Parts: sequence; structure tokens; C-alpha cells
Amino acid sequence: MEKIRFGKTGMMVTRLGFGGIPIQRLSEDDAVKVVKRCLDLGINYFDTANGYSTSEERIGKAVKGRRHDVYIATKTFPGTPEIIEKNLDLSLKRLDTDYIDLYQFHGINDQATLDRILDPENGLYKVFEKAKKAGKIRHIGITSHQMEAAKAEVKTGRFETMMFPFNFITNEPAKELLPLCREQDMGFIVMKPLAGGMLDNANIAFKYLLQFPDVVTIPGIEKVHEIEEIASFYQKPHKITAAERKEMKRMTEELGTRFCRRCDYCQPCSQQIPISMVMTFPSFVKRLPPDWYLKSAFIPDGMAKAANCTECGECEERCPFNLPIREMIKENYNLYEKVKAANA
Repeated sequence: MEKIRFGKTGMMVTRLGFGGIPIQRLSEDDAVKVVKRCLDLGINYFDTANGYSTSEERIGKAVKGRRHDVYIATKTFPGTPEIIEKNLDLSLKRLDTDYIDLYQFHGINDQATLDRILDPENGLYKVFEKAKKAGKIRHIGITSHQMEAAKAEVKTGRFETMMFPFNFITNEPAKELLPLCREQDMGFIVMKPLAGGMLDNANIAFKYLLQFPDVVTIPGIEKVHEIEEIASFYQKPHKITAAERKEMKRMTEELGTRFCRRCDYCQPCSQQIPISMVMTFPSFVKRLPPDWYLKSAFIPDGMAKAANCTECGECEERCPFNLPIREMIKENYNLYEKVKAANA
């Protein structure tokens, strides 16, 4: 498995990594088998998060005895300093390790949160620096879903890596974000290479990403055959054929009319509906165990607000991709109610 220099971290990581969300749905034995198969295939970069329930613990069990052969990346949401310290210690315990290679601020999508992280007096970044000096973490990264926020985060020069959605539909990072990361010598991690499960042609999806030799792609993996298939793409010619470009165009046109990129240009909503979260709810259902989103601290509240949509249409006027937001909010709210009833 080919390795690349991971920006200023200096880590030599495999171009193909492992995304730890889907293994939450598996039994522990099956989850460990999936991770071990990744190790056998030569993958050395494993991504998880404090908020991914059993994911950290299962990765920790799978890599036991091979810890020094892998790089583990995990994340925490930007709570209070005390919460971050508690989350870090819990991650270390779950992963059964005394250090984390890359610790990331999770889902930083607005300037106000970035300012809170980098506040010179009491910024949350200081908590990460303290942990780094103590040897608990080795590198500091950040993840985002919002382009303008991500660009601002990169320009600070304070982070060693950036994780952002990137695929041939959400292709804006190629021109807007990846060049900035290169200027800052930041490692770039591709999340949602299959658009949160919306792209069903994995061959084309990964061929597209293989045109970018300096990114690490972390598909969420649930089954052994999935990672075996994806790993095989990295051993084949990467050139995209004319027929494949035609298929990419067809899929982009088809999905592009109903694919939310979570840019949040549709906001603010007069009913305080978290529109991008509601719009992407089907991907939660596809990728995550029901308890993750039905018992979440914020998703049920956000989905409940969707019922208050007045169909004013202001969000659709702001959407640069002309999505039928009102229609999709209604559909996804109905899906939420259906899933909730089925798991009552």
C-alpha cells in the first residue's frame, strides 16, 4: 500500500485509510475482524472519534500488539476545557494506548467556534497544546463541513491537518481548499468519498480521488469485502476513461439536484431548522446505528424543528445548487418519524 508524507506532521501514512463510523453497527468480533483485515492489507491510518460510541474501543482491540505500526486519529467536539480533557482521557482508555497520533477538533463550521478555539487567553487550542506537551497527543488537526470556515481554519496556520468532504460531486475542495492546504503544508483527509453512501459506483468514486496524489481517503468500512474492493482500486491504473467521465457527469446531474453539500448558505432559518442536518438525515440512517441519531443530544431536536417548516422558500432562494429544500425537509422528517416508530 502506497504511503505519502502527511503534510507537516511528517507521518508517512497510506493513501487509503479507514473510517471508523460504520463498525458501530457490527458485533464486536465482526468489527475487530474488519479492522484487522485493513491491517493485513497494509492500511496504517485509522480514523475514529469520541462521539462514535464503540468505534474507538474496537479499533483499540484490533490494533493491540501492532500499535506502533499504525497511526490513530480521533476527534472531540469543542466543549469546555474540562470536557475536552475528559474526552481525551476516555479516548486513550478506549483505544488502549498512551498516545494519539492526531487529535482533531471535530466539526468546526463557523468563525465564532474557531475564535473560541484560538482565543489567546482561554482558547481551547491551549488544552490541545497542554496534551501535546504531556505526550498524550502528537499532532493537532481540525475537521469541517463548511467551505468558508475550512478556508479560514487553514489560513490560521495553527493546524497540521484538515478533514473535509470531497468526491466528484462535492468537488469544490479541488480548487478552493486543497491548494490552501498545500501552501500551509497541511495533510488533507478526504471524508465522504462516496458522498455519505449516495455514490454506488465505488470504482469511479475512488478513481476520481486517485487523481490527487497527496490526500488520504478514509471511507467508512463495515464489511471485509468492501475494504478489499476499495484497496484493489489502488493497485490498478488510475486514468479515468471517457466512458467513466460520462457516467460521472450523469451521476452528478442526477444526484446534484438532491445532494446537500452542507455549505449552509441556506441559513438562517426563521424557524431555527438546522437545514443541512435535516437534508443529510438519510445518510445517518444508511451509515449509523439507530441509537446514534435517535438518542443524540441534538439530532432529535433538530428533526422535530423540521415539522415547523412554513415553506417560506427563503432557503431555496439562497441555495447555490437550487435544491428543492422544502420538499426534502418534508421527506426527511417523515423518514425520521418512520425510523423513530420502528425503533420505539
